[in-house]
Parts: sequence; C-alpha cells; structure tokens
Amino acid sequence: MTWLRGVLDDIAGEAPRVDLAEEALRMHERRRRTSAALIAAATVVVVVVGATATVRLLPVETERPAAPNKPEKVSELPAKGVGPLSHAYRTFCHPVSGKTPDDCRDGRWRVVTQDGQTYHLSAAAGNGTVAITTDGRKIAYYLTKSRTFQVRDLASGAETVAPVRIPPAWLGSVPRLLLSDDGRFLAFTKKPALDDPAMLIDLREQMTRPLPNGWVPVGLSADGSAITLMDYSPKSRLRTMTRLWTTATAGNSSTVDIRGSYLLGPPAPGRTMIAALENRLTMTDSCVPAPLVQFDVTTGKVLRKVALRGVPMNTHRVFLRGWLSPTEITAVAMPLPACTKPGPDVPNDDIGPSEDPPYQTITSYAVDVQTGKARKLPATYSAQGTFDLVLPGPPGSI
Repeated sequence: MTWLRGVLDDIAGEAPRVDLAEEALRMHERRRRTSAALIAAATVVVVVVGATATVRLLPVETERPAAPNKPEKVSELPAKGVGPLSHAYRTFCHPVSGKTPDDCRDGRWRVVTQDGQTYHLSAAAGNGTVAITTDGRKIAYYLTKSRTFQVRDLASGAETVAPVRIPPAWLGSVPRLLLSDDGRFLAFTKKPALDDPAMLIDLREQMTRPLPNGWVPVGLSADGSAITLMDYSPKSRLRTMTRLWTTATAGNSSTVDIRGSYLLGPPAPGRTMIAALENRLTMTDSCVPAPLVQFDVTTGKVLRKVALRGVPMNTHRVFLRGWLSPTEITAVAMPLPACTKPGPDVPNDDIGPSEDPPYQTITSYAVDVQTGKARKLPATYSAQGTFDLVLPGPPGSI
C-alpha cells in the first residue's frame, strides 16, 4: 500500500477534499521525519482516490548511482552581476523515473535567470522557501547559519538581513514568503498554523509586525501598510489587514468567507479584485475543467465568471500566479498522471519511500480574465511539483 493510501485510511473518510491533502501532508511528515533535518513538503497535487498527493522529505545522504555521461557542473550564484531571474526550483535527486538534473543536490534550491543561466543557491535552506520580486532582480531566502531571512540584490550583491531570529522549527511544514517589489518588505507565514509567530518584516527600518499563521500572503501595498492574505483549506477565505505600522500591534483586520472551494491567485493591480479557479475536484474525478472567477477582495462578492479556454485542465492541474497586466494573469499547468492512462514510465502513486516524483514540464499561459481566453507563453519549467517551483511575484494556491 502506498503512503498516500495509508494516510487516507487514517483520516476520516468524510473530511473535505482539501483537508485530506493538508492532513496527509502533516501525517506523512511526522512518519518520515529524520532526526537530522526537516524539509518542507515538496510536492502536493491535490487529487482524490486515483490521483497523487506527493510529499518529499530530505533523505539521509546516499550515494548517487553513476551516470553514463559526466554531468555538467552548475555554478554557485555569483556574489553580484546576476541578471533578473526567471524562476527558482528545488531539486530532489532520486526521481522514480526520468532524468535527474545535472549536478543535483538533494533538497536544495537553484535559480534560473531570464537568459537561461542556472546557479546553485547554496545559501538558502532546503527546508525553507524563496521569494522573488516581480521584476526578478531581488530574492529572499532563509539562512540556516544566521537563523533568519535575507534579501539579496542580484545585480549589486547588496544583502539585507532581517532583524529577528527565526529558529528553523518556526518554518513549519509549508513556509510562504511574499517579497515587495522594491525588496523592502518581506511577509512570512506558514502552514500548519503553529503558535510560532508569523510576521511582516521591514528590512529598511529593521522592524516587524505580527501576521496570522495559516494564511498565504498574496498582496502588499507599496508602503507596506496593507496586506492581503488568503486561505484555501478547509475553505476559501480572504483577509485584509491595514494600518500595519501605525499602531504598536497589527492594525485593522477583516475576513471574508467565500462560498465554495477555489484555488485563489494573487490580487490584481490595485488590490481590489482577486482571480480564482473554481475547485471542482470530486471523490471520483480529479480532472475536471473549471471556470475562472473574479472576486471583490473586501466583500468576497463574485464580479465575473468565465469559462477558461486554451488551458488543458482535463489533463493538468492549473494554478494562478502573477499578473502580466490589469487584465491578464499567469496560469501554470502541471501534468496529472491520474488524468491520463498510466504507462510503464508514468508512475501513478507507487513512489517508494526513497524515491522522488519525476521531473515534469510545467507550462505557462497568459489568461485574459475578462474573456477567459488563454495564450501559451514561451516560458516552461521543469520541477517535481508546485511546492518546488517559485516564480517572480506573489504566491498563490498550491
């Protein structure tokens, strides 16, 4: 029996579908935690019954099998003079099938520039996450040695360290980061909603403000005074916090519950509207096309609902990411083996305890939120799941 099926047997069968994924992640982490290190859940594809929900913990070091050809060496990220980033991704080196990236380092991050250069980001902790500014010119990550976060300007090499110590245990299972466009503010939260603090960090003034745990930071005003957070399990919710720096504690806060289940993206420019994909997964079908929905951020009211066209939702899991313009949002699509006929080289959920998911090609699209029409973008990414792929700009549902 696979680990997922074993976990699901331990969970109440009537639990909401997204809760199953969250609980599976938590229980699998506890069962496979080593005494040396904990790494964030690497890949979760929210699928029910025949689909896969895969979590990878950092394994004990093992010798890699000899490769037939000498792999290319990947350089360390230079101290300065690096161009804007296309994305960052985390590597695990024992995929159940397919090719392993050259110079693979288990559970470690690497970055790729817009002109195609790949570098190891050895300074970043594997059990943390990273965040990239919208323009790709700055990156934030957790420094194990300093036990806190750091923001680096890739061109100048300037580094700014957060003013607070954050023990590795505070990172939780799924840490989430949002870096402001100018690199001044860094929002840090995590799942599950532990008692350890989440926070908004002003790296210029070296100050912090508390944030609620269990939420994903997806929108931040230019001056850092207001933040938008979302939650997608056990239900979809939006939370707006304002006046963050005008009082001794976090300022005003309002929460809106959204009826139904949605995979939320970040707010549109102006932070008054948020786009989402309706989550139509059922206990018997995990490959259901769904409409694109726009919500008012403060009221949760549906503003528009359109059919999504041009994105292969019947064979891929689709997530929303950064905005390309006031009317176009990025969508990334990851293949779901459960939605196609499994073959000898396409494992379903029979991944062994010492094996990782295969690397898959994740495609990107620009979606017009007014019409629902999508156009394929040139950018493609190779990763083992959405937990292991970070694009410039705010995060979204995973």
